[in-house]
Amino acid sequence: MTECKQETFGFTAYFSRRVEAGFTAGRVSSDGGSLLLREVDRKINLLGRLGGCFSDGRQPLLVKHRLPEMLAQRIYGLTLGYEDLNDHEQLRNDPLLALLSGKRDLEEPLAGKSTLNRLELVGRSGRYHKIGYSAESLDRLLGDLYLESHSTPPAEIVLDLDATDIPLYGHQPERFFHGYYDSYCYLPLYIFADDQLLCARLRAANQDAAAGAVEEVSRIVSQVRERWPRTRIVLRADSGFCREELMGWCETNRVDYVFGLARNQRLQKIVGAQMQQARVLHQITGKAARVFTEFTYRTHKSWSRPRRVVAKAEYLDKGENPRFVVTSLTAEQWAAQPLYEKFYCARGEMENRIKEQMCLFADRLSTDEMQGNQLRLYFSALAYTLMEALRRLGLKGTAWAHAQVDTIRLKLLKIGAIVRISVRRVSLQLSSAYPWKDLYTHAFRALRC
Repeated sequence: MTECKQETFGFTAYFSRRVEAGFTAGRVSSDGGSLLLREVDRKINLLGRLGGCFSDGRQPLLVKHRLPEMLAQRIYGLTLGYEDLNDHEQLRNDPLLALLSGKRDLEEPLAGKSTLNRLELVGRSGRYHKIGYSAESLDRLLGDLYLESHSTPPAEIVLDLDATDIPLYGHQPERFFHGYYDSYCYLPLYIFADDQLLCARLRAANQDAAAGAVEEVSRIVSQVRERWPRTRIVLRADSGFCREELMGWCETNRVDYVFGLARNQRLQKIVGAQMQQARVLHQITGKAARVFTEFTYRTHKSWSRPRRVVAKAEYLDKGENPRFVVTSLTAEQWAAQPLYEKFYCARGEMENRIKEQMCLFADRLSTDEMQGNQLRLYFSALAYTLMEALRRLGLKGTAWAHAQVDTIRLKLLKIGAIVRISVRRVSLQLSSAYPWKDLYTHAFRALRC
């Protein structure tokens, strides 16, 4: 076939004006706002410390792509929406990504998909697999970033625990069918403190939702108490974490908890009078009615001691809807109704934080090693940490202070820009039509102060 290089394209005229296009603008990037992420990293020093969590067994004189550059390239790629390693085959020639990754020569290509793939295939031996990572170091880094985000120790922190499903479509290791989610999946455990991520632990789906929670909570609580010995710590989770092992550990280690409690016939019988009250109120008002109560409760076998249970006897148009939580908090600290409505129900915000992990491609776990898939989960967690810091440090007090990461990516990072590189300067000419210049300016000033 004869090659034809067409430099200009004449499209249908617009009234009396010709409409033409051509690939003549030079280096153009759709990620002009990404320099804000570089300023965020300067503030929290995430990528500067990340390399210390890895071991690099390559011969230094033969290394073309340094480990810190590859890690930065991968994490910045996720924050900017490039989920696949295949994307980096074109991105490796992007001078803006090279600047973000710390490449000294911006004209030199970054690592390609094959090199990055070898970075993620950890746990193997051979000439192509010489990079490893320490899960303990990465866990501690997430904790350190959270602790450093506070100038003074808070009086109380709340740790939210939850499990979610990551569907699997291949034959990944430890692949099991989960009846609740009706699919083959992994069941990672997430722990957040407010919006900040402290734990992202990959697990097989053939186990309880609370499996491993005691070990993860123990590790986080120890790290927090090293720095903040007087801070009260409260765990909050749904009924999947209402287990004797976890509650007993909390009571032994001076950690409070509020867990959902699955309803049963005994519990429903105990709140029978309150449910009748709610039914009468519903008949009178025609609206949903709630009556709150509390009592001391102990299971026949599984619990080691009686515990405080708060109940919501609710009657809706469709009928009875009782809900229960078990807690170590006293009535003096939290009365029944505010404990349920204001404290426990606030854990629903964690669902949004988990959705944000999927916006950063935490579900792309397709390697044939659990270690490799855990590393990909870490990369998404670190990308989230970078974006959360941008929201917390750069967008505080703005309309986007609580925006989700995909909204921030689309509106703040995806700005058309012409990139010009000279000996003394890297210049980005951002789109004059960008509609949120004031917010961009606010973020820039907040991060540079």
